[in-house]
Amino acid sequence: MKEAIKKIISDKYCLTAFIFAVWLIFFDSNSIVERIQIIRKNRKMEQAIEYYKHKIQEDTRNLNLMRTDPEVLEKFAREKYFMKRDNEDIFIFEIEE
Repeated sequence: MKEAIKKIISDKYCLTAFIFAVWLIFFDSNSIVERIQIIRKNRKMEQAIEYYKHKIQEDTRNLNLMRTDPEVLEKFAREKYFMKRDNEDIFIFEIEE
């Protein structure tokens, strides 16, 4: 067994192939390590795309509601921008944690 391993290691073609394989796996610009990082980054970007698609659909739905229903528009303005009518006062409470 030792002699077979010694013979393979001493063979210049096998040694060259081994060094080449190690180089491709770890040190090349297209190495397996780089490919794994690219695949992970791609997955995160695909998740972000799905999130933003969902968010766009939701915002489009809300925008259409605000364009058609004045009560929804008023509610949005009051909640997000603290708008009020002339005869009203607004009190804002902040919750301390």
